Amino acid sequence: MGLHSKDKLVLRGGELDSLPVLENAWLLIESGLIKDFGKMDSIPSHISNLSSQISAEGRYIFPSWCDSHTHIVFAASREEEFAMKIQGKSYEEIAAAGGGILNSANKLQKASEDELFESASVRLKQMIRLGTGAVEIKSGYGLTTESEIKMLRVIRRLKDQFPIPIKATFLAAHAYPAEFKNNHQGYIDLIINEMLPQIAEEKLADYIDVFCEKGFFSVGEADQVLKAGAKYGLKPKVHANQLSVSGAVEVSVQNRAISVDHLEESDEETIRTLRNADTIVTLLPSCSFYLGIPFADAKSFIRADLPVALATDYNPGSTPSGNMNFVVSLACIKMKMFPEQAINAATLNGAAAMEMSEDYGSITVGKKANLFITKPMPSIAYLPYSFGETQIETVILNGEIYNG
Repeated sequence: MGLHSKDKLVLRGGELDSLPVLENAWLLIESGLIKDFGKMDSIPSHISNLSSQISAEGRYIFPSWCDSHTHIVFAASREEEFAMKIQGKSYEEIAAAGGGILNSANKLQKASEDELFESASVRLKQMIRLGTGAVEIKSGYGLTTESEIKMLRVIRRLKDQFPIPIKATFLAAHAYPAEFKNNHQGYIDLIINEMLPQIAEEKLADYIDVFCEKGFFSVGEADQVLKAGAKYGLKPKVHANQLSVSGAVEVSVQNRAISVDHLEESDEETIRTLRNADTIVTLLPSCSFYLGIPFADAKSFIRADLPVALATDYNPGSTPSGNMNFVVSLACIKMKMFPEQAINAATLNGAAAMEMSEDYGSITVGKKANLFITKPMPSIAYLPYSFGETQIETVILNGEIYNG
């Protein structure tokens, strides 16, 4: 299931259509790695006689989901805003009533590092049980030097404590704190002159991110932040075109972004810009589902021969779910991706969006044995078809059954 060759590190356009499957197969794991696999009718005798075996009869084995866009370090849920959304309140009205990103920032600033670690651990365990075997986590609910550093230290603790690879992204450019509402440059200077040097000194982040959108960070402001991050070796992953076609994709590509994420709004110029880059298009259908905004035009990106990834955007305000199975279902149901395309986008291309597809994202000899075994299923398509219930029976991380 997902048997891509070792040299295939990202899938572009039509390549997403192919999800190689080996039926009635055996798989050998040794020292946490995928050692070999083949058809049962040609299994070597020394393998068939091994004492430690798992039967997957009638089941599928998938590479673990690779979730390349999350915000799972936060202090509190925001279900009070959920009710406001149902009443028809706009994002601006909710923010004016004390909601939105600044709501999360206010709560996080009051929470201790230990409290944040414990709550994020609960979320991450649940995500792993749902098949996620690699994850990226962003800061961005701190919005002060102390609290942004606190978030990134929590992410580092998660890296140290959990058996999956975790990438950390510095996202202080998520929103402007109230005290900098009319002094954008003052906050950007704080990010550049105070936050970035400390983050670099403690080696707390792999990437830098900016919410480039009307009402948040302009194209010019995003460019400043991304260039400053690059001086410290932080590669860009940008929130782009979530609410409007804003020029965010162009500034992302100019700064050699690893991925541009969201893209619910796009046009021909967006696609032309991305065609000339290696940037991965990361789509977040759970966010569209929850907010009731348009779904990204996945088919146009695929037709344009672009590399498309899927991720959860797990966060307390716009996507309170870390279920990659539901993301794959939504990609099929709402964005009309084929099951093979959606699964590839959620595995190998998700790994590529975190620069770890050499070791994760497909069932390939030599890669890490991060896998899940389904319950008995009649076909690949049954996985996204049966939305709302998990088909995962066994999670394997580093070659070991995960019971966390």
